[in-house]
Amino acid sequence: MTSSEMSAIASSLLLPLGSTCGKSPSFTPPQSILVDKFRRLVVKVESSETRECTTAMFNANSRRNFLGLALGVSGLFIGSMDASGAGLPPEEKPKLCDETCEKELENVPMVTTGSGLQYKDIKVGQGPSPPIGFQVAANYVAMVPSGQIFDSSLEKGQFYIFRVGSGQVIPGLDEGILSMKVGGKRRLYIPGSLAFPKGLTSAPGRPRVAPSSPVIFDVSLEYIPGLEVDEE
Repeated sequence: MTSSEMSAIASSLLLPLGSTCGKSPSFTPPQSILVDKFRRLVVKVESSETRECTTAMFNANSRRNFLGLALGVSGLFIGSMDASGAGLPPEEKPKLCDETCEKELENVPMVTTGSGLQYKDIKVGQGPSPPIGFQVAANYVAMVPSGQIFDSSLEKGQFYIFRVGSGQVIPGLDEGILSMKVGGKRRLYIPGSLAFPKGLTSAPGRPRVAPSSPVIFDVSLEYIPGLEVDEE
């Protein structure tokens, strides 16, 4: 075998390295006693390339399968969250007057004052009434006429403390609390003229209060800090 023939054979062995998977390296083996050796060499190259291609294809398929599985699981997870969320009842907000109280309130007489304020006593307190200018600690649940709550001290988890009769709150709330006694609960039907002249903007889960529109307040007079100190 001449040197040129050997170079041609060596060059043909390099071709399969750049070929695609599944294609066999092609060259014409020389008719000589070295054909068997080159066949064994070609078989070795084919086997190595096949293993590499198989591994690459397996890795690619594995990545695709894993990605598909991950997307499927995440889709099921999100779907289950949406389904469970859709079936949940709306959050029940704390109130001063529950369903039993509402039924009893139907039989309570309405009181109307000279300003147009109306109220019903849910429970008449046994303590003192607050003098004008004294601080009071109260709970309240503020609603629009439809019953939707737009503000509540119960949701904030603390009493609302203010000086009664000094204009720190809307006139209807001031007037309504002044005639209450400590320990009492009352529903105030406040006309627009005694409510919010500029209205209140809406918020997530809370209705808008139109300017000078009527509102309803359930209030409980918890204690009168200054008055209790003076009595001691």
